[in-house]
Amino acid sequence: MQYISTRGGAPAVSASQAILNGIAPDGGLYVPEAWPEISVDWDTLSHQTYTEIATQIFDAFFDDFSVSEIDHIICKAYGRQWDNEKIITLHQEKNLHYIELFHGPTLAFKDVALQALPHLLTTAAKKQAISDKVVILTATSGDTGTAAMSGFADVPNTEIVVFYPEVGVSDIQRQQMVSETGKNAHVTAITGNFDDAQKAVKTLLSNQKLIQELADHHMRFSSANSINIGRLVPQIVYYFYSYAQLIKQKDIKVGDKINIVVPTGNFGNVLAAYYASQIGLPVNEFVVASNENNVLTDFFNTGVYDSKRPFKVTNAPAMDILVSSNLERLLYFASDRDASEVQSYMTALANESQYKLSERTRRNLKQFKSSFATQAQVSDTILSVFNQTNYLIDPHTAVGRYVYQSISNQAMPTLLAATASPYKFPQTMLSALGDEPIEGAEALTHLSSKTNTDIPSQVVTLFDKPILHQKVITPNDILKSLKTELFDK
Repeated sequence: MQYISTRGGAPAVSASQAILNGIAPDGGLYVPEAWPEISVDWDTLSHQTYTEIATQIFDAFFDDFSVSEIDHIICKAYGRQWDNEKIITLHQEKNLHYIELFHGPTLAFKDVALQALPHLLTTAAKKQAISDKVVILTATSGDTGTAAMSGFADVPNTEIVVFYPEVGVSDIQRQQMVSETGKNAHVTAITGNFDDAQKAVKTLLSNQKLIQELADHHMRFSSANSINIGRLVPQIVYYFYSYAQLIKQKDIKVGDKINIVVPTGNFGNVLAAYYASQIGLPVNEFVVASNENNVLTDFFNTGVYDSKRPFKVTNAPAMDILVSSNLERLLYFASDRDASEVQSYMTALANESQYKLSERTRRNLKQFKSSFATQAQVSDTILSVFNQTNYLIDPHTAVGRYVYQSISNQAMPTLLAATASPYKFPQTMLSALGDEPIEGAEALTHLSSKTNTDIPSQVVTLFDKPILHQKVITPNDILKSLKTELFDK
């Protein structure tokens, strides 16, 4: 199986090469040249464990890895670091089924992929006979950085470099990052927003002069952001597993179509659902839920992507994004794999901050619906869901829940990606529940007491950990900072 660039200007590569590269040399993102053929037997899948299903999906997309290599990666990724042996769980509210994706070490859905990626990457390096140290360069709006460091901390022959916006991340997210003890971890705040960090990271990943400097130091880049195909494929698994569980619970029959609601900023999580649909998951429609940075809502409703708008710091910070990188992959397939068309969109976005879809491509996106939730609606949704069902949802999941109620067919069985634990955002939760926000560990204690829920073990002693990373820079200093971290040791 080969992977090719969305922009058509890079040679086809194997799965292990795509994972190592992170981004294609022409600046595009790697996509499968053809969809893998998977024999989907839902009756069998409904009785399989998460790891058994993961093995089949990994085998299909990463076919240059051996069976024993995949087994090793799955074993390492989905072990005792999860607080639930099922890895993900489902919570039912009538026809709505929350996919609880937050049982990993950092309490966010990104753990599902980022516990696997380090092992995919180090195995890929061995397969390609690469002895260079791999530098994982990552921009984060809060969750990717913590999950990436949890996965890559002290992994031999790797360095993990994380840039995050100084303003906008939650106290929990910040404390998780600045207290990271991995000897190979480098964490830096920037005075800009996530888009500033992401743009700089994507530029650095394709900076040929810098790449040569790294090579001179026996290093090479890769990425833990969802631009890496090794991040995306593991996320396909939980949609398959969840559908199989609905069959097992007799909520649906084999072949019944479902709706999938995903709160998203960078579009990776909903793209994984789309990939799942291309290899056998029966999907009626994809519901794309945005916060007040609603560039995706406007895009799906008008066919125009316009990032020229004010950036808002909201109470759903992991979605505070105006340039959704993974949308490029969807455009590749929606344009009937027209790389030149995708290249024209990305050029227009870089030069003019916007582009308009062709009629053909827009017609191919009819399965996608989108709306958004304001910050007030997020808070109201958290409160109403808790009052009505005694179930606590984080602000990002609340975005999805509000949009589901607003535009989705509630008679249709629906999966909603519950992307984070409410305990990652205790101040927002307390405010939504009518209390004054409290700082630090006391916020966790108060939220637990108020809602009669347990503080996850992953964060019980988080604020007892010392702060180890305090650097703050401007976006223009990212290159200089990176070189200092890597070369001036």
